[in-house]
Amino acid sequence: MLKSRLVDGKKVDRLLAGLARLGISPNGWTALALAVAFGGFFALWAGQLLPGLILFLISGAFDIVDGSVARATGRASATGAFLDGVLDRYVEALLILGLLFYLGPGAEFIIPAGAWIAILIFGAVMTSFVRAYADHRGLVKDQEALAVEMGGLLERAERLILIYAGMIGALLFGDGWLLGAIVVAAVLSNLTAIQRIFVAIRIGRRG
Repeated sequence: MLKSRLVDGKKVDRLLAGLARLGISPNGWTALALAVAFGGFFALWAGQLLPGLILFLISGAFDIVDGSVARATGRASATGAFLDGVLDRYVEALLILGLLFYLGPGAEFIIPAGAWIAILIFGAVMTSFVRAYADHRGLVKDQEALAVEMGGLLERAERLILIYAGMIGALLFGDGWLLGAIVVAAVLSNLTAIQRIFVAIRIGRRG
């Protein structure tokens, strides 16, 4: 889990706590992240890769702010965390679909780019679904095991970093770098889902 390994949550909270003075609620920051992501989507749809990248990075920054503001103001809640997680998936979907429009129907690597995008979306969905369903069915009862052991090769943070790196590569060297990043993310996302299936079964068997 890249975020937990590299990011000190307490330090981030201290740095961003001052934004609570702006008077925007935690859910307001979450909504702003989604609104900016829509802007990024339309930029990619219009073929503007750099503005699209910048807007999605801003959306990601707002996504960090909402949790820090919630904790700084004592307004952290299960409902807010749920809403944040759900909208995160919409933001990611807007990014991936925007890249589909940006690359267009002519891009391909073995198979068309649209097929890789579909594989990536399926892998991203299944990665989250496997962990959630293991919890829902009671196969993995230990919440620590659910959070730590069921990480895997490519979680959401790593997936987004890989895609953003591909976007930067496309700006510098050509769109082939972006398609390559999408292909790698698609493959690793599905391998992560499969990895989580086996981990969930192993944890379930040991009780």
